[in-house]
Amino acid sequence: MTCPQTNSCDVVIIGAGAAGMMCAIEAGRRGRKVVLLEKAKLPGRKIRISGGGRCNFTNLNARPEHYLSNNPRFCISALSRYSPQDFLDWVQSKGIAFHEKTLGQLFCDGSAQQIVDMLVDGCAEVGVKIICDAEVTGARKLEQGFETRCGEECWQSEALVVACGGPSIPKMGATRFGYGLANHFGLALIEPRAGLVPLVFKGALLKSMAALSGLSLPVNIRCGKTEFNDDLLFTHRGLSGPAVLQISSFWTEGESLLLNLCPSADLHREFSELRQNGSKQTLENALAKRLPKRLAATICAELSLPQRFAELSKVKLSALDERVHRWRIIPSGSEGMRTAEVTVGGVDTRSLSPTTFETKAVAGLYFIGEVIDVTGHLGGYNFQWAWASGHACGQVV
Repeated sequence: MTCPQTNSCDVVIIGAGAAGMMCAIEAGRRGRKVVLLEKAKLPGRKIRISGGGRCNFTNLNARPEHYLSNNPRFCISALSRYSPQDFLDWVQSKGIAFHEKTLGQLFCDGSAQQIVDMLVDGCAEVGVKIICDAEVTGARKLEQGFETRCGEECWQSEALVVACGGPSIPKMGATRFGYGLANHFGLALIEPRAGLVPLVFKGALLKSMAALSGLSLPVNIRCGKTEFNDDLLFTHRGLSGPAVLQISSFWTEGESLLLNLCPSADLHREFSELRQNGSKQTLENALAKRLPKRLAATICAELSLPQRFAELSKVKLSALDERVHRWRIIPSGSEGMRTAEVTVGGVDTRSLSPTTFETKAVAGLYFIGEVIDVTGHLGGYNFQWAWASGHACGQVV
């Protein structure tokens, strides 16, 4: 179908999020005429809500081992060429105050809007045109370049960059559109699923968890060979908190999780000594010194533990040790894309160049950011991937 109005530029980027704006700025610095097409009313919507509104904009420890992909070496090149310090230098040059939380996580002291403004201003400085309320309805390869359609308007460009993310948090306008474009151009997908997402349970296990809703504690959590040490949060639907969000990206339906609810102590040894020494305190009070009181009471009731250490059998002590240090559970599912912070899977990176992000099959077509099969751990790693992939692509597009 012929467009009533056709415009031209060097580069069209679909999606004015973190990766898209970063790519646009780098391309604009090289003198390229860049147009950013964004379906939302404003650019950077996901940036604004990130980090509780303060934007966990990078992590000082961002390295390839903090990323999940079916092609794990793909991220090495981009991450090595644009580091967390590179982005931090830019943040500091703009006078944006920040602070470091645990494990290298960097947050704005003020608002996430400061990062959005920095990116939008960066686009303006190099002549990038950001068009919002521009829902792309299709794109096709021409003899020379590409044609991208937005309603009754079309843009013809030498290069086309897809940076529209995955379907996580649909209330922010996220869709599977990028995957549709990948399919249209013949690229393979790694089946997308929710990542960094709370896990849900059913039946008696859910009832027990819901009764502990709001309670948090540090745990070790394992799924297969992957493990994390962080906080767990009981919710009315199951489990959340950083530890659970982290492991959710590695968990698949039907798999079990192994939790150590008290990784800092050896309860079997500790309680054996208390029993041998004739301790007069109750088991519940002793357990409450290691676990939150409500959780201690729940476990004691669940295992029908006696009140006195003198009555604690070896069988019951082993059951307690197992329940606290090796609690094996099987989630019924996750909360899904509705609350997922990221999408695991996406465009198969084996279809892309790891240095430029250009598709191997279609010259001039690029995919960057969350739309491709690279997912970071919780804590600023996904933003660093957006900056690194956008920067790498912007150098060549």
